[in-house]
Amino acid sequence: MSRRQLEVTPDLVIRAYAAGVFPMAESRGSDRMYWLDPAMRGVLPLDAGFHLPRRLRRTALSDRFTVTADRDFAGAIRGCAEPAPGRTDTWINAEIEALFLQLHRFGHAHSVETWSDGRMVGGLYGVALGGAFFGESMFSRVTDASKVALVHLVARLRLGGYVLCDTQFLTAHLARFGAVEIPKLIYKARLAQALEVPARWDAELPADRVADEIRSLRGAAED
Repeated sequence: MSRRQLEVTPDLVIRAYAAGVFPMAESRGSDRMYWLDPAMRGVLPLDAGFHLPRRLRRTALSDRFTVTADRDFAGAIRGCAEPAPGRTDTWINAEIEALFLQLHRFGHAHSVETWSDGRMVGGLYGVALGGAFFGESMFSRVTDASKVALVHLVARLRLGGYVLCDTQFLTAHLARFGAVEIPKLIYKARLAQALEVPARWDAELPADRVADEIRSLRGAAED
């Protein structure tokens, strides 16, 4: 982990992701940003390795939440940056937030949002390059809101032709969905291949197509 030496621009961030490096800050209030290149990398399978609990599938296919893509990217990143139970601070500082808002305007950063009664209650955001999606953060204000956003993300990535979903680090939460840790060299080889894949993020995918893709995801044991 090293301190930045160059002015950080959206173009530099994109080049960093393409090289397998990503930025983080020490805290929400920090004015310093660091580049990380961890020895082990978390990845979420987009094939049969993805595990979708049956109960969560039912929730994702129900009308409990309205799920959108890129409707409110700024709101999604703000939600990820805010304190939450068990998480009094985050690594998303003002500079990272501003950079990702620019990346979104340039078409490189995307969000999935979950809504209830017209209020955003969960979501996630990340960066898309070629056939790789780099998941950055997720948040939930009510039970299952971020999980449903993740299920919809996987369905959208599969429909768009993506082949790699990078989660940066492996957590127990992501492991329940089939996420695994792989060594940096293997990750970077997979990343290089994924960057050559002409995948496409489509924020306007019809809801019925996304629902059909969710139905096709492999079921896991009840949680």
